[in-house]
Amino acid sequence: MGIKEFEMSVHVSTSHLQAQSKLTWKKALTMSNYILGAAQFSNPKPPSEEKASDQYQTTNKVAPQTSITFVYQAKVAEFLRNVTVTWCKNLINHSLSITVENPSDENKNTCKVDIRTWHFWGRKGLKSFELDGKLVGIFWDFRQAKFSSSSPEPCSDYYVAMVSDEEVVLLLGDLKNEAFQRTRTRPSLEDATLLYKKEHVYGKRSFCTRAMLADGGKEHYIFIETSLPGTGPGDPEMWISIDSTVLIRVMNLNWRFRGNETAMVNNLPVQILWDVHDWLHGKPGSGRPGLFIFKTGAPESVSDPDDPDDENCSRENEGGSIYGSAASSQECPSTPEFCHFLYAWRTDHQ
Repeated sequence: MGIKEFEMSVHVSTSHLQAQSKLTWKKALTMSNYILGAAQFSNPKPPSEEKASDQYQTTNKVAPQTSITFVYQAKVAEFLRNVTVTWCKNLINHSLSITVENPSDENKNTCKVDIRTWHFWGRKGLKSFELDGKLVGIFWDFRQAKFSSSSPEPCSDYYVAMVSDEEVVLLLGDLKNEAFQRTRTRPSLEDATLLYKKEHVYGKRSFCTRAMLADGGKEHYIFIETSLPGTGPGDPEMWISIDSTVLIRVMNLNWRFRGNETAMVNNLPVQILWDVHDWLHGKPGSGRPGLFIFKTGAPESVSDPDDPDDENCSRENEGGSIYGSAASSQECPSTPEFCHFLYAWRTDHQ
């Protein structure tokens, strides 16, 4: 999927969810299913479960694999390209993979680094590959890296640098000075842009993650806590907090398992969307996660297709789906807004 298609799918899915309260429940259900399909992320399985899903659904002996995927747009080999960074961790492996798209070639350039190496010297290295006739290098140093128990991504004391045309076009980690000294290059004049983040987390009744919400690159801590059947007394509820402040409380979760609200984070609007239907009404052993989407920017007004007075909506959707048309796609913003897709897997719901 190209970046333009991704921007359009996210724009269409999030904007139409704002009209959920005005549509019938049947249409709202259809719309939510459409959102789960946006950007080809519907009902995903973590990479470690693609071949062992049946076993994991019936027992907890197979350790789940946590994974975090970032997609950046960076200028590599003279062109803006999508760069996918994926951190994966389970009981056996801990790795980092970086993939650079090449529209002129079906083969993607991928660099994989084994972080859990038994050799100390192996945690610092360099790999290179050729892209459109130009050399691209990836430098890393994890010798002093610190990790949390819940995330495969390092917390501090590391760097990963991608170098192209004698510029650092993508830099991860906090040891920036060390990265520039080792690569002997300068920063790129065009900063890499984080487009979206996709993450799989596991828990019984609470889930946590970190996200950059477009305010100077500062990371915010997101905490989701639930009171579900079998985990607490009373009707099921859910709380969503950012930086220790409860922004959303969802009561009677049996009926409000899908929804969206807009919260202010440092005076900036953040749209929060959720779908936890399968937590509450899924079949035992289905092994399907709850989906949360954190999207920066204010929600856009959505036309009601059932409103005869809304001529704009009728004209745009005449003879087509309410979820998108040529007219609506042309109105998508040219500058992508950051989205964080969080898949929350309940370990006690197998």
